[in-house]
Amino acid sequence: MTDIIDHIADRITDRLLGDEPEPGAAALADGELVPFVAPLTVPPVLRPDSADVREETEIALRPAWVRLHPQLPPTLMWGYDGSVPGPTIEVRRGQRIRIAWTNRVPKDSAFPVTAVEVPRGDPRKDPSPGTLPGRAGVEPNKDVAALPAWAVTHLHGAQTGGGNDGWADNAVGYGDAQLSEYPNDHQAVQWWYHDHAMNITRWNVQAGLYGTYLVRDDEEDALQLPCGDREIPLLLADRNLDTDADGRLNGRLLHKTVIVDPKNAETGKPVSLPFTGPYSTVNGRIWPYADVDAAWYRFRLVNASNARVYDLVLIDEDGNPVTGVLHQIGSDGGLLPRPVPVDFDAALPTLTVAPAERMDLLVDFRELAGRRLRLVNKGRAQAPGVPDVPNDVRYPQVMEFRVGECAEPDTFELPEVLSGSFRPLSHDIEHGHRLIVLTPPATKGGGGHPEIWEMTEIAEPGDLRFPAEGIIQVRGADGKVKTYRRTARTFNDGLGFTIAEGSHEQWSFLNLAVNPPVTHPMHIHLADFQLLGRDAYDVSGFDVTVGGTRTPITFDPDRQIPLAPNERGWKDVFLVPGGQQLRVMGKFDGAYGRFMYHCHLLEHEDMGMMRPFVVMPKEALKFDHGAGHGGHDGHSG
Repeated sequence: MTDIIDHIADRITDRLLGDEPEPGAAALADGELVPFVAPLTVPPVLRPDSADVREETEIALRPAWVRLHPQLPPTLMWGYDGSVPGPTIEVRRGQRIRIAWTNRVPKDSAFPVTAVEVPRGDPRKDPSPGTLPGRAGVEPNKDVAALPAWAVTHLHGAQTGGGNDGWADNAVGYGDAQLSEYPNDHQAVQWWYHDHAMNITRWNVQAGLYGTYLVRDDEEDALQLPCGDREIPLLLADRNLDTDADGRLNGRLLHKTVIVDPKNAETGKPVSLPFTGPYSTVNGRIWPYADVDAAWYRFRLVNASNARVYDLVLIDEDGNPVTGVLHQIGSDGGLLPRPVPVDFDAALPTLTVAPAERMDLLVDFRELAGRRLRLVNKGRAQAPGVPDVPNDVRYPQVMEFRVGECAEPDTFELPEVLSGSFRPLSHDIEHGHRLIVLTPPATKGGGGHPEIWEMTEIAEPGDLRFPAEGIIQVRGADGKVKTYRRTARTFNDGLGFTIAEGSHEQWSFLNLAVNPPVTHPMHIHLADFQLLGRDAYDVSGFDVTVGGTRTPITFDPDRQIPLAPNERGWKDVFLVPGGQQLRVMGKFDGAYGRFMYHCHLLEHEDMGMMRPFVVMPKEALKFDHGAGHGGHDGHSG
C-alpha cells in the first residue's frame, strides 16, 4: 500500500508546479486526496521594532483564500495578516511590545465554516461519522452561518495583565482593534496566539485564527541549537471538508460533530462529541512534505486542533518506527531540564500532544540521507471516548520528511543539560490549594456536557446526609475523608478564586468521567506550572443522577501513575484522564487582573467548561469584605 501511495504521489508531484494542479490532475486516486504532494509552507516571521514601545505593531484579521491541498479548490478562511497560520512573532526576553489586533474582515463576509451535528449511527458496523467528509444530507446550522467576524486574540502562555490577555467577552468587530501589551519577561519559550471569543472560539479557530510566538533569551542562545532554515514551526490542526452534490470535496471547511446521546435520561439534553476531523494539516496544508538536509533540525510543534489528541510516531519507508533520532528539549513553558529521547518503545510508544500543548523537538537526520520518513498519528480511543469505537483516525498520515542525498556539515552536539535555571517546585513551598472537579457529561443539572466544579471544604459536615447535589466526599491517600461543597459550576457563577500576586498555589483536578472516559486538557492562564503527581481514584461513588457522592471517591494505591519524563518541565496545559487526580503547582506573578482557566477542548470551553479567577496585590486582599474575593481554601503539604 505504501508503494502504491508513493507511486501516485510521485506521478502527481511531477505534474504540479508549486500548489497549482495541472488541468486534469485533480482526479482523486480512489476518490481520496493523495498525501505528500504539496511542500510544507513556513509562516512569515514578524519581529516587532523595539525602538519605541509606544509604537504599535498592527496585525490585521483578514479573509484569505488558502489552497489546503493541490487537488482541492481554494478554501475561504480568516487569517492573521491574511495568512493561515498567522506570522511567527519573534521577540527577545524583556522586549516589551504592543500589538493592535485589528479586525479587517468586512461586515458582509461569509462565515468560513459550515457547522452540522450528525447522529452517531451503529459504531459496530459503521465508521464514526466524524471521520467522513461531507454533511450526509444534514442542513447547515443557520445560526453559525450568520455569525459576524467577532474575535479576540489570546496570547496563550503569556504573562501579561488581565486587560491584555484577550478576555473572551472583549471581542471586537469590523474596524475595531484590540490593543494588547506584552512584557515578554519570560525564559525562552514558544507561546501561540489564537481566537478566544466567548461561545464561538471553536469556529473562529477552525476558520484559521491561530499562529505561534517565540521568545528568545541568552540561555537558549548559549546552546547553539539549530536555527535559521533548520528551525521550523509545525502548527498541527485537524480539519474536515464539505462535499458537493456529487460527493466530491469542495474545499469548504466543515465543523461536523457527532451526537452520541440525542436526549440524555438525566439531563434531557443531547450529548455530543467535540470536533475531530479526518484531515491533518501542518502549517495550513493537508499532509505536506518537507525537504530537509541530512543534519540536525529543530521543530517547534503546536497542536492547534479543537480537540484531537495526537499520538505521533516517526516511521520509515517500511512503516517501522525510527528510533534514536528524536529528542524533546522543551514543553509549554520553555526548555526542559534535560533532553528526553523519544524512541517509540514500550516506555514511550508515542509522542502524545494534546490541544494547545507545545513541544520543542530536535531531529537528527544525519544518518538518514536519501530516506523518506513520515510523521503519523497512531490514534487512540475516540476522544472523549465512546464504547465500541476503537479510534477515530481515518487517515494516519501527518507529514513526510524527504532527507537530502548528502550529509551536510553539522557540528551541533546534543547538550546533556538544557536549562540550568530550572528549579523544581515541591510541597515544602508555602502554597494555597484549590480542588476542581471535572464532571461526567450527564450529571444532574448540567447542560449535556462536562462541567468544572469549584469546591470548598466543609470543615464540619455535621448532620449532612448523602448523597446530596453538589456535595462530594473524597478519601485521600492518608485514609481520611474530606467533604467538599460545590461553589461554582458555570462561567457566570460568582467569582470563586482570588489569588495574591506572587503566591504559589497547588491546583488539583479530579476527573470523575470514566463511563464513558473523558480526558480533559486543562489550561490555566498567566502562570507556568509543574506537575507534582497523578493519583488514581475509584470514582464509582459519584452518582450522576443526584450530582453528588453516595460513597467517598477513594484513592487507589494499587494503580501507580508515574509522570512521563517530558511532563517534568514548565507547563500550562495538562492532560487529566478520567479516574485521575492531577496535582500541579505554579506561581501567580508578574501581572494583575481577571483571567480564565478552562478545558482546551474548544467545544467544551465554549459550552461552559471555563471559569474566571482574579490576581491582585496581597496588600489589597486584606481589605476584602466578602464581595466574592475569597482567599485560599486551605493549605496542603
